[in-house]
Amino acid sequence: MPKEKSKKNASDSMSRRKRLTTQEQRDLSVENQFLKGLVARDPDYVEAWQALGDNYTLLGRNRAGLRVDLKLAELLPEDPLTQFNLACSYALNRKFEDSVRILHRALDLGYPNLHWMARDPDLKELRTQPVYESIRKRLKELRRQQADSKG
Repeated sequence: MPKEKSKKNASDSMSRRKRLTTQEQRDLSVENQFLKGLVARDPDYVEAWQALGDNYTLLGRNRAGLRVDLKLAELLPEDPLTQFNLACSYALNRKFEDSVRILHRALDLGYPNLHWMARDPDLKELRTQPVYESIRKRLKELRRQQADSKG
């Protein structure tokens, strides 16, 4: 990924750490109220939407995170990282066909981190689904092309 959005890193670290404490959950809820106020006043405030999505991911609020990622995809339709994050949200919500469709879009737009796509914990369940096979094949082909261009 270009500069990895904190959501992906937060999601990865969350899978390896303990549950949020009650205080952490409260703090994130207070921050979310503030962020919701910001985006209500300025619906195009990308960074506020991103922070809100990060918080929903940390809180395990996958449906809310999907709504945020859909808004971000509307604001940044040509951004491969935004598309990748949307695909992760679809996967976390068990919308596997939508997830694969958006992963292909992210790759079409030039999503660069093939290694992360193949290992992101948000996509773990998706990788067990037959519909993921088209992504697996595409990643294999893209890695082969990268290797050919280097050597």
